[in-house]
Amino acid sequence: MSKHQAKWDDARHTLGMAEIDGVHRDFITQVAALISASDAEFPALFQTLVAHTREHFIAEGKLMRESRYQGLGVHESEHHRVLGELQQLNRSLKRGRLPLVRAYVKEGLPEWFDTHLAMMDTALGMHLKKP
Repeated sequence: MSKHQAKWDDARHTLGMAEIDGVHRDFITQVAALISASDAEFPALFQTLVAHTREHFIAEGKLMRESRYQGLGVHESEHHRVLGELQQLNRSLKRGRLPLVRAYVKEGLPEWFDTHLAMMDTALGMHLKKP
């Protein structure tokens, strides 16, 4: 079992910015729902996750631009990469490759989220909190 789980952990996940923390908490909740979803429920829930992630990345990109965040380029390229992966997986799902997408949601997404939050979002949070 992976040490990265689709479970909110205040100590690891809280940035102390209500808006971002709320969106991140929703993401974790959606990933957890996908992991426990039936095969019939999974595709619609995955669509919801892809849409949620796209909106989350757009909002975060706007925050980075408005605050003239130095790490914008690297951070946004990571967002584009992950969104691209999710969209590719969505196409795979529509072609019936449910086990592949399930494996990614269970193993890949929680690990990516933890790493992205620790490395990129924490730095962004510190930047946004500066007076």
